Amino acid sequence: MLLAACVSSQMPISPANDDVDAAPPPPTVAANGSSDEQAASCDLDAIQYAIGEPFDAAGFSQLKSDSGVQQVRVLRPGDMATMDHRPDRLNIHLDDQDGIEALRCG
Repeated sequence: MLLAACVSSQMPISPANDDVDAAPPPPTVAANGSSDEQAASCDLDAIQYAIGEPFDAAGFSQLKSDSGVQQVRVLRPGDMATMDHRPDRLNIHLDDQDGIEALRCG
């Protein structure tokens, strides 16, 4: 009885209520341990040619296309970055002269 007083009248009591959005299903994991998210990962081998090259807008587009990623993050020396891992993100690490120092997925 006491718990019923804490429940909002807008909150459905039954999870079978059709008005409630269901949580998305978890990613499927194959027998080899790879998941749906890993299938969308970037291709570093295809973009190794860019290391040591100057970074510019044309290079940005080409690296995104060649690696097959959805997102690109450019990091300069001293930049702060989140630690979340995103297999579909390319991280472009630049040196002080905006040359491409390293390329990493995640």
